[in-house]
Amino acid sequence: MQGTAISFSPSISLPNKPNSISTHHHRFLLSPRTELPLHFNPLLKTPAVSSRKLITPIKCSSSVNPISSGWISGPPPEPESDDNVKVRATSVPESAPGKPEGKALVDTLVLGLLFGLWYLFNIYFNIYNKQVLKVYPYPVTVTVVQFAVGTVFVIFMWLFNLYKRPKITAGQLAAILPLAVVHVLGNLFTNMSLGKVAVSFTHTIKAMEPFFSVALSAMFLGEMPTIWVVSSLVPIMGGVALASMTEASFNWAGFWSAMASNLTNQSRNVLSKKFMLKKEESLDNITLFSIITIMSFFLLAPFAIFAEGIKFTPAFLQSAELNVRQVYTRSLIAALCFHAYQQVSYMILQRVSPVTHSVGNCVKRVVVIVSSVLFFRTPVSPINSLGTGIALAGVFLYSRAKRIKPKPKTA
Repeated sequence: MQGTAISFSPSISLPNKPNSISTHHHRFLLSPRTELPLHFNPLLKTPAVSSRKLITPIKCSSSVNPISSGWISGPPPEPESDDNVKVRATSVPESAPGKPEGKALVDTLVLGLLFGLWYLFNIYFNIYNKQVLKVYPYPVTVTVVQFAVGTVFVIFMWLFNLYKRPKITAGQLAAILPLAVVHVLGNLFTNMSLGKVAVSFTHTIKAMEPFFSVALSAMFLGEMPTIWVVSSLVPIMGGVALASMTEASFNWAGFWSAMASNLTNQSRNVLSKKFMLKKEESLDNITLFSIITIMSFFLLAPFAIFAEGIKFTPAFLQSAELNVRQVYTRSLIAALCFHAYQQVSYMILQRVSPVTHSVGNCVKRVVVIVSSVLFFRTPVSPINSLGTGIALAGVFLYSRAKRIKPKPKTA
């Protein structure tokens, strides 16, 4: 709760009205600087406050519990409607006495740890996933393995009560099904792009996500963007175009796969707003993601067998002259990091605003691009770096522009 600080103008003296004291719900605290010299009034035969002394700031609290506030005071003076008294109200910050500083520090440290884990899991996922896709060019099977590991992880959490097991209705499953479909497509297209081009280039193209978000929201949700949001899209598109023209690993398959990933991932966000509207049927983000992961596995597994066959057995990997243990280990680490970073992302979203999360996601993309360039020693030209930087700066501007609300139209 915020208190109110009231200070009297230093040019005004306190009137001599000793009988104007009455009970009131406000308690007044005199500043340590206050000096109230007393003199004896022979007529009233009581001490009186000198009218020559000025009162320095008096603070009051609207709290009615004297024990919890820790303030001790006598009978408070009743406010007077004196035209000579100028009152200025200032807001006491929320960090005022009553809010434990230790808890705020712990919350900040936990949030910082979550952001660090989010970035770390992303780095490991992209590096190990790229290593697997370089020697094992079967993105559908790789995506199924990631959903399978995530499914096992979710069931483990539910069985051992590490996270509350939800009660799902048929109506909820029907609403979640479109989200699972686009989730499958988004991750599949991402893996297809990572298998074709450099990690840094895939994530540069994925910086175009705000463009698809604005376009789809306008078409299907009727949410028209502000001029600031539209302006922030210009450097994003220009930066991606500049980076694409100078990318050493560029090919159209990788480019369009990353673009399709942007489209499907943002479609998932739009669908989640459009279909999950009823409050009584809503699910928290972690539960929703867990259900989508399980449904995605069962949706994609039959297609993977049909499209690529069963090509993840030790016999097949040995026939392809691959290190079976290495492929399995890296695939498992990539799958665990894939599920972990998305779980942590939702945990962060529960603690911060969507805008803060969006800025953190922009920083995450920068971290992934830089780390992948250093790890894989990807050749990057100055113009390519400039294009990537412009695109990421545009993403940051977009996240800030989303905070600017349009002024309501006056009649």
